[in-house]
Amino acid sequence: MAARLLDWYDRHRRILPWRFAPGETADPYRVWLSEIMLQQTTVAAVVPYFQDFTRRWPTVSALAGSDLDDVLRAWAGLGYYARARNLHRCAQTVADRHGGVFPDDEEQLRQLPGVGAYTAAAVAAIAFDLPAVAVDGNVERVMARIFAVTEPLPGSKGRLRDLAAGLVPATRPGDYTQALFDLGATICTPKKPRCMLCPWEAGCAARAAGIQDGLPAKAEKAAKPVRRGIAFFVSAPDGSVLLRRRAEQGLLGGMMEVPSTAWTAAMPTDGEAAGQAPLPADWRVLPGLVRHTFTHFELEIVVWSGRAAAAPALAGCRWVAPDRLGDEALPTVMRKMVRHALNQG
Repeated sequence: MAARLLDWYDRHRRILPWRFAPGETADPYRVWLSEIMLQQTTVAAVVPYFQDFTRRWPTVSALAGSDLDDVLRAWAGLGYYARARNLHRCAQTVADRHGGVFPDDEEQLRQLPGVGAYTAAAVAAIAFDLPAVAVDGNVERVMARIFAVTEPLPGSKGRLRDLAAGLVPATRPGDYTQALFDLGATICTPKKPRCMLCPWEAGCAARAAGIQDGLPAKAEKAAKPVRRGIAFFVSAPDGSVLLRRRAEQGLLGGMMEVPSTAWTAAMPTDGEAAGQAPLPADWRVLPGLVRHTFTHFELEIVVWSGRAAAAPALAGCRWVAPDRLGDEALPTVMRKMVRHALNQG
């Protein structure tokens, strides 16, 4: 099976910024960077970020020597911001403990900050051509269909990984790994898989049974809870806007934010919100809601807009000119709040 997949890959290899030509030595830094960025993120979204990062920081040592704020600003909009903090920590670890060279051992790779089993296996296989088993959502889907595994995820993860391990070849495991990723991304897609073009069609048990569209089966998800809060878009007499840095640990850790109340199940009352405002201001409630979907909950935000009498220095905060807001490490949800405030102001 591996030979058929590799033959298909040689003829249909996707050209991506982090890919290497056959026979070219892979750069572990580029492989690692791309794999971190691609976690729960599409190729189309990652490409411009990858190109920007490798232009700014062409080596892991360069990234290690950068300022975390610069990394967070460059990452803004890509989501799952713990990845950016771990990316910086990992680069520093590689620079400090490994002389700026990624270890060529899967177990040592797993010891690096932010590198789990999947990323370690992907780097080991692609960068060092080791027979490692890298299993992401695409690979789980392919395995579920090839072997007609009807047990729903996440309960079937262990079995799917074992099945994937049994197919890894001793020769060209790096190319095989990338071929499997491409097969899941372009042929064995979640909806309407292009089975007629698949190099594994003849051996696919799900295809033979006509159940490929329903695999992998997934356990029913519970409805996401809704959290609510009030954001304070406050400007100084000179027009600058107050931003606050979030705590390093937790959701959106270390990123800049529009100051807000705690996000809770119930919308805060006006009195509760006023007590959590960063400073006194002549507040005006803007019409409409800002909505955003996180992995585990939905968020609804009401924005209060106000003008402060002065621009005092506040712990963990800074005043930013409106035309420089785009340079700040504002995650997507905060950018939504800023746009809402500017459009309604």
